Amino acid sequence: MSQIKVLFFASLREQMGTGEIDLDAENLTELFAQIEIRLGAEARQALQADNIRIAVNQDLIDREVALNEGDEVAFLPPVTGG
Repeated sequence: MSQIKVLFFASLREQMGTGEIDLDAENLTELFAQIEIRLGAEARQALQADNIRIAVNQDLIDREVALNEGDEVAFLPPVTGG
Protein backbone atom coordinates (compact mmCIF):
# COMPACT_ATOMS: atom_id res chain seq x y z
CA MET A 1 0.00 0.00 0.00
CA SER A 2 1.07 3.57 -0.63
CA GLN A 3 0.89 6.32 1.98
CA ILE A 4 -1.34 9.08 0.56
CA LYS A 5 -1.96 12.57 1.96
CA VAL A 6 -5.67 13.44 1.69
CA LEU A 7 -6.73 17.09 1.88
CA PHE A 8 -10.21 18.54 2.41
CA PHE A 9 -10.91 22.15 1.47
CA ALA A 10 -13.50 24.77 2.44
CA SER A 11 -16.83 23.33 3.58
CA LEU A 12 -15.49 19.78 3.27
CA ARG A 13 -12.89 20.57 5.95
CA GLU A 14 -15.69 21.43 8.36
CA GLN A 15 -17.81 18.45 7.30
CA MET A 16 -14.93 15.96 7.72
CA GLY A 17 -13.79 17.52 10.98
CA THR A 18 -10.22 17.84 9.67
CA GLY A 19 -8.28 19.39 6.83
CA GLU A 20 -5.86 16.52 6.28
CA ILE A 21 -5.43 12.81 6.92
CA ASP A 22 -2.91 10.19 5.80
CA LEU A 23 -4.23 6.90 4.41
CA ASP A 24 -2.87 3.82 2.66
CA ALA A 25 -4.34 3.15 -0.80
CA GLU A 26 -3.28 2.07 -4.29
CA ASN A 27 -6.21 3.75 -6.13
CA LEU A 28 -9.31 5.87 -5.56
CA THR A 29 -11.53 2.87 -4.88
CA GLU A 30 -9.27 1.82 -2.01
CA LEU A 31 -8.97 5.43 -0.85
CA PHE A 32 -12.76 5.80 -0.57
CA ALA A 33 -12.93 2.53 1.37
CA GLN A 34 -10.27 3.81 3.79
CA ILE A 35 -12.10 7.13 4.16
CA GLU A 36 -15.27 5.25 5.09
CA ILE A 37 -13.39 3.22 7.71
CA ARG A 38 -11.74 6.32 9.16
CA LEU A 39 -14.47 8.98 8.83
CA GLY A 40 -17.70 7.01 8.24
CA ALA A 41 -20.11 6.22 5.44
CA GLU A 42 -21.56 9.75 5.39
CA ALA A 43 -18.10 11.19 4.73
CA ARG A 44 -17.56 8.79 1.84
CA GLN A 45 -20.95 9.66 0.33
CA ALA A 46 -20.27 13.39 0.65
CA LEU A 47 -16.90 13.06 -1.09
CA GLN A 48 -18.38 10.98 -3.92
CA ALA A 49 -21.07 13.56 -4.72
CA ASP A 50 -21.24 14.65 -8.37
CA ASN A 51 -20.27 18.24 -7.55
CA ILE A 52 -17.05 17.35 -5.69
CA ARG A 53 -13.85 17.70 -7.72
CA ILE A 54 -10.82 15.54 -7.02
CA ALA A 55 -7.21 16.53 -7.69
CA VAL A 56 -4.22 14.22 -7.53
CA ASN A 57 -0.95 16.09 -7.11
CA GLN A 58 -2.80 19.30 -8.06
CA ASP A 59 -4.15 17.89 -11.35
CA LEU A 60 -7.94 17.57 -11.59
CA ILE A 61 -9.06 14.06 -12.47
CA ASP A 62 -12.38 12.56 -13.54
CA ARG A 63 -11.63 8.83 -13.51
CA GLU A 64 -9.92 6.08 -11.53
CA VAL A 65 -6.18 6.58 -11.17
CA ALA A 66 -3.32 4.66 -9.61
CA LEU A 67 -1.90 6.28 -6.50
CA ASN A 68 1.77 6.22 -5.57
CA GLU A 69 3.66 6.67 -2.32
CA GLY A 70 3.61 10.34 -1.32
CA ASP A 71 0.78 11.38 -3.65
CA GLU A 72 -1.59 14.11 -2.52
CA VAL A 73 -5.33 13.76 -3.13
CA ALA A 74 -7.45 16.87 -2.61
CA PHE A 75 -11.23 17.03 -2.42
CA LEU A 76 -12.65 20.35 -3.60
CA PRO A 77 -16.24 21.43 -2.99
CA PRO A 78 -18.15 23.57 -5.52
CA VAL A 79 -16.95 27.15 -5.65
CA THR A 80 -19.52 29.84 -5.04
CA GLY A 81 -18.92 33.41 -6.00
CA GLY A 82 -20.61 36.68 -5.91
